[in-house]
Amino acid sequence: MRVIVTRPATQAADWVAQLRAHAIDAVALPLIRIAPVADPAALHAAWRGLAQQRLVVFVSPNAAEQFFAQRPSDAPWPPALLAGSPGPGTTRVLAGLGVPLPRIVEPASDAPQFDSESLWAQLRDHDWRGANVLIVRGDGGRGWLAQTLREAGAQVGHVAAYERIAPVFDAAESARLRAALDRPAAHLWFFSSSEAIDNLAAAHGSATDWRAASAIATHPRIAVRARQLGFARVTEARPALAAVVACIQSMRP
Repeated sequence: MRVIVTRPATQAADWVAQLRAHAIDAVALPLIRIAPVADPAALHAAWRGLAQQRLVVFVSPNAAEQFFAQRPSDAPWPPALLAGSPGPGTTRVLAGLGVPLPRIVEPASDAPQFDSESLWAQLRDHDWRGANVLIVRGDGGRGWLAQTLREAGAQVGHVAAYERIAPVFDAAESARLRAALDRPAAHLWFFSSSEAIDNLAAAHGSATDWRAASAIATHPRIAVRARQLGFARVTEARPALAAVVACIQSMRP
């Protein structure tokens, strides 16, 4: 089966390369586009106030990339500042952007999910009373973590670093989509976002019978959404490369 990676373009390309290195036929079909915010003034202000924060949480690799894209040329990462990451993909981006690894807090490598709950398991033993925390996100999200930090005494703020918008496919991507719709049994959808499934449904949901299609979902909520759309065979896998590869291999005829 050909695996369709639906993450935003940068992360999709990374996953495709890693899956191909394991002899898996994978292609990218980003179902979410990432765009910079129209007005970066709030991001510039966030950089100026970074030294006053105890923790900055980046909700995704895109959040890290877009936040650092607005970094002033003379702005270092404050040495005492923690960077919260929900998983290894975001951690790799943060490290590549110059955040020291000892300052990055991420879920345990064997966590069942890479999400806010698993990140909080690594943060909850800190004293957050009176601490300033900034959550860098898209246009919404991570409400549970913000509320949990507030209940622990933190002063939590948000800044939008990017916008998520519906995909616009080029010719090659349109051909991949058509092949997947025409030959559902020969394709395996790899979903890491319920929003990606929503965008797929908005574009083709009413005209497509998904009962012959198969999917991998990296979170129970994503799996539920795929089943709601009509996917008859949905398998959950941890969002780690080894787990996804093993899941794909188990689904081969």
